[in-house]
Amino acid sequence: MDTEGTHDARNTRSDHVPRPAAPPDAPPRPDAPPRFTAPSGAGAGAARTGAAARAGDGPQSAFMAWLSVPRVLAGPGVWAFEHRPKPKDEPQDIAVPQLIAGAVISFLCAWLIWSLLMNDYLGPYWKWPREVMLPDAWQTGNANIVSSFVYMALVLGAIVVVFGRVGRWPALFRRLIAPVANRVWNRLPSWLAPKDASALTGGQLIVRAVVTLTLVWFLWQWCIDKTTDSSVLMLQLENLTPVSGQGASYFYYATSYSLFDLGLLLAVFSRFACLAELKRRYLPSGRRAAADAGKAAENGARVLPVDQADWADLRAAGAPEAADRLAHEARSGLMNDVDHARIARAWQSVRVQPTRLPAFIDSVRKAGSAACLHPSGARDLPARTARHDLLTSQVRIGTASEDVRNPYDRRGTGFALEPDVLGTSLLALGPAGSGKTTRLVRPLVEAMCLQALSGRAAVVSVGTAGSATAPDDAFDAVIRIGHRDADCDLDLYGGTTDADEAAAILAEALVGDLAATLPGGNGRRTATVLGQLLGPFQVAYGRFPRVPELRELLDGSPEAMAGLRAALESAGESSALRELDARERQAERPGDPGVLLADRIALLDRPAFAEFFDPTGRSRQVSLRSLDHPLRVRIDLPERGHADASRILARLVLAQFTECAVARTDRSVFACLVLDDASHVITQEALRGLQRLRTANAGAVLTLRGLDDVPESLRGALLGAFGCRMAFAGVTIWDGERFAEVWGKAWVETRDVTDRQIVSDEPFTKLLHSIRRLVTGKNVTAKAVTVRTVERERWSASDLAHSVPPGHAVLSVTAVSGESAPPVLVDLRS
Repeated sequence: MDTEGTHDARNTRSDHVPRPAAPPDAPPRPDAPPRFTAPSGAGAGAARTGAAARAGDGPQSAFMAWLSVPRVLAGPGVWAFEHRPKPKDEPQDIAVPQLIAGAVISFLCAWLIWSLLMNDYLGPYWKWPREVMLPDAWQTGNANIVSSFVYMALVLGAIVVVFGRVGRWPALFRRLIAPVANRVWNRLPSWLAPKDASALTGGQLIVRAVVTLTLVWFLWQWCIDKTTDSSVLMLQLENLTPVSGQGASYFYYATSYSLFDLGLLLAVFSRFACLAELKRRYLPSGRRAAADAGKAAENGARVLPVDQADWADLRAAGAPEAADRLAHEARSGLMNDVDHARIARAWQSVRVQPTRLPAFIDSVRKAGSAACLHPSGARDLPARTARHDLLTSQVRIGTASEDVRNPYDRRGTGFALEPDVLGTSLLALGPAGSGKTTRLVRPLVEAMCLQALSGRAAVVSVGTAGSATAPDDAFDAVIRIGHRDADCDLDLYGGTTDADEAAAILAEALVGDLAATLPGGNGRRTATVLGQLLGPFQVAYGRFPRVPELRELLDGSPEAMAGLRAALESAGESSALRELDARERQAERPGDPGVLLADRIALLDRPAFAEFFDPTGRSRQVSLRSLDHPLRVRIDLPERGHADASRILARLVLAQFTECAVARTDRSVFACLVLDDASHVITQEALRGLQRLRTANAGAVLTLRGLDDVPESLRGALLGAFGCRMAFAGVTIWDGERFAEVWGKAWVETRDVTDRQIVSDEPFTKLLHSIRRLVTGKNVTAKAVTVRTVERERWSASDLAHSVPPGHAVLSVTAVSGESAPPVLVDLRS
């Protein structure tokens, strides 16, 4: 059992399902482990370039380290990988001068107390705990010296911790020193300062740690050598504080000076050694996971339970051998994240249909982590450019900015998209060059292709050849309309055998943008005209007409109509003849829609498209009726010279997708349509179809340059039909008004500060005020602060048009369950 039945066709024609050239009947045992890219929560803007996960890299493989990372589900749009919830209450923003003053004062106080202790001004009482706890045998000799050093170090550490918290030293470090250190670190070469420590193998991490510790040891020995004046870090602290006695001088030197040098060296070189990645990969993270779980519970979030690759459910179902095989390959590095997601998806289908259990166990026993392969036989994409977490089906697109307009709990957190959010569909608006394709469409298409390899999703990507969202080998079928060397063709009729359904879809594609101007205000008459021709043609020839044949019929060609009539008469199809007679009578009436349909279908009857849309079976056609399969399809529309034809084809694909996604019998596979540049594609029928996708486990992602490409009567309904809305930098003030209206208002607390001049009648006070006015040049005033709660727009039109920085976007998401998140300013470059 290679697919667990999850990839098999249902009520579809075999020639309409894209198949690999030579699908493997039995997955071969891999000679080398697959490449695995372990996502990381540390560092912003790191592209996922991939790292080999080998069994000999350390006690824990990179895959197991990735799998064991806690994932906190904190709401729609939040990157769950290593997410750490913030406290409920927003901390007060302390001014930098106040932080510096507090740190200096606390440091001086700590220094004073330490000096008093070292010079015995506070008496011998502070040494009493050591003397009581120390055995009598340790009161003399080297034991006394060592114990005294340890005790001094503990006391000094307690003083540093207490006064560090009082003086807010960590906050000062984050505000002033950390940004500068990060900028310097990012400018260093990658071999010296890796931007993504998780991409390093276990051997590289161990070598960096050994080299760092060795370098720190030599530098520390050089620093503590008092016989020379070679220490750059030596501050001669013992000379700045009076110390009485040789023993006291020794303790002071050993504790304050040596520990200071050693701590500074470790702080400088710890990042080079990637100690955080070593701790995350090789040390147990149960305590941190428990702490994150506690914080998540306090904030209403929950931690995703991780199986740790033990496959307990499979073991409990009576398949311990299969569970042991999968657990061994996970720990040895032979499994990657796609394998884990694919086998977990197959196991879900087994739990729904227990009769598949023997076949599932046999497949795992034969192929291990390569079981239940995708029909293409691929276990990963050729390359990844975004950060993915297949355990939660998320793809990270950026980081929420620290802007005051963002909610406090979202600032600085990763922003991600997933099928549960895309099921409400996403509309992205922004001018050309704002990053819609590179920073949104490509990561989403890449994520859907990965999920298709794991059997969870089917993706249809539509765009121009110049804006290819992923390489060709990342798809099962690539349809290049207008290229004679194309391997696949698009089914013009959506794979249906119902003439009325095919007529409705084709009418929407041809004249959907003109439906409001047609007689009756809709496209029903055009669908009727097409149905009167497609039905009789199908009865006569057993197929639908090709584009040239349909054009001749719509033009009312006597030869074409006579040939069709003769075929129907010879077959004795009287009902089809009545439809044809009705079409001939209506064609003679003024205002017949057939003329408009003939003009539109002529745009597809061009020499560049001569070999396309052939329903005779001579080409390999792709039908969207196969969306219950984990398909990966890319459709490249014509770029130049065929703008109207491209719009017709885009409307055709959108109409077919909305119809086929809803008509699926098996909706366990998430179907996603990514339409890059949906200009002149949105119609009234398209909006109705998009609204039905939410209940069909499907969604669409559409990008627009501006709302001017949508009829004015549909702009409000367009924003209302999408649960996720995204405004890129550079939108116009008029488009910003629409988004501001949809996002609504929120209650905010405002502070109004009023300066009131102080007038005094006392002579001494008037003299002081005169001196102050002479020095500052301003009158003496008193500030009055008024705090009010008012209702304001979350994002105003002016803010959207002028305050969104380049590379950023304002994004609001809504989950299929109805849970929504307010609009958040997201940095798409991090």
